[in-house]
Amino acid sequence: MPYREAWDVQRKTQEAVIAGKAPSTLLVVEHDPVYTLGRQRTAADNLIDAGDVPVLEVERGGDVTFHGPGQLVVYPILRLEDAWKDLHRVMRTLEEAAIQTCAAFGLEACRDDRNTGAWVRGKKICAIGIGCRKWVTWHGMALNVSTDLSYFRHIRPCGMASDLVTTMQAELGEAPAWNRVQTQLLIHLQEGFQSLNPELQP
Repeated sequence: MPYREAWDVQRKTQEAVIAGKAPSTLLVVEHDPVYTLGRQRTAADNLIDAGDVPVLEVERGGDVTFHGPGQLVVYPILRLEDAWKDLHRVMRTLEEAAIQTCAAFGLEACRDDRNTGAWVRGKKICAIGIGCRKWVTWHGMALNVSTDLSYFRHIRPCGMASDLVTTMQAELGEAPAWNRVQTQLLIHLQEGFQSLNPELQP
């Protein structure tokens, strides 16, 4: 789905959750190529050459990143309550879901204390950036399954060198089945957020 269309779905879903007209929801999507600029002031400076790829400024935290085919994107539209009114806890939960998903395919992923996301052998495999309004989150996470890494050469992703990004395909030697990755990620997201909403459904 083109990013602008998914962005509109996110906004409408978030408004419905804020109004109490919809439950917390996980939106799952794969995008056409796009570069997005987060709220970090260096985001535009780290966009080297977008070429023909659209560039959009968005409300999430973080710097510049790429979304495109082969990347599994999940937008958690979550109503945060009680102990969950902690965006760091939300981001750590997203990281853990990515780490556990990689583990299901034999990849040892980890956190980096200096940078949000999930990492394999010193390279970022999952980018995370969220926004929040009235304690309802939006934006989310992007797991590189078989993404074309050449797109990252045109940016400094999150201020890093472009060669510090990897994919499951690059690490495993072949692309894992998309449906299996999606299923694993959703299972671990549901497990991670179960105490927030036991009935969370994608």
